[in-house]
Amino acid sequence: MGFDNLLYEIRDGLAVVTVNRPDKLNALDRKTVEELDRAMADAAAQPEVLAVILTGGGSKAFVAGADITELSRQTPLGGKDYSLYGQGVLGRIESLGKVTIAAVNGFALGGGCELALACNLRVASENAKLGLPEVTLGIIPGFGGTQRLARLVGKGKALELILSGEMIDAKEAHRIGLVNRISPAGEAVPVAESLARTIMSRGPQAVRMAIEAVNEGLEMPIEEGLFLEATLFGLVTTTEDFKEGTRAFIEKRKADFRGR
Repeated sequence: MGFDNLLYEIRDGLAVVTVNRPDKLNALDRKTVEELDRAMADAAAQPEVLAVILTGGGSKAFVAGADITELSRQTPLGGKDYSLYGQGVLGRIESLGKVTIAAVNGFALGGGCELALACNLRVASENAKLGLPEVTLGIIPGFGGTQRLARLVGKGKALELILSGEMIDAKEAHRIGLVNRISPAGEAVPVAESLARTIMSRGPQAVRMAIEAVNEGLEMPIEEGLFLEATLFGLVTTTEDFKEGTRAFIEKRKADFRGR
């Protein structure tokens, strides 16, 4: 599978997707978004892939935002269609069924921050800067930022970041719950890989259903969310992984999960 704006590799069950436009600070144009969609679809279809890391090429940026030249040509109808398309791509990343981790190595602004928000988890290097500066261009976030950020850090903090357009550093992002872990500069990918491989050692079916329970449950009243959890709990007890996991615990050995 060939890409012009991405690097894509699979190593020992872990897919690493790198937005590779360092001369543009990895800005998202439509072609790059389309390639991200193809790469994630491929990772989802590969049974041996259990986790995906998303990162940016070079040392300056994860993804510094949208391609402003392309963005400036948007029309009202075209802008809405592109927003819906981008939301769909990021929604598929969020619900891939395999854990997705953003390794934020530098600037994650605008569409880059939205891409990180769509991942299940986020690791930021200590020199990372995150934000949604769209209002400084006279627009608003269009790839899900207004919705995911508020759900992650709360309405008040999300509105402060979105309305001011200001960037925050990795330490503040960690404090408010925007990122899960901070790495030394240049080490976001190795730290993300360590986290990914920990999760990959767990039952794949349980990981998939846990992601579904959290993602879907957040959109439901608590009673419906609890019912969803109970339903998924019942389903996971029918898997071979459940039988292997409980057997391994009783036999005091490491479980050999097969994702079935």
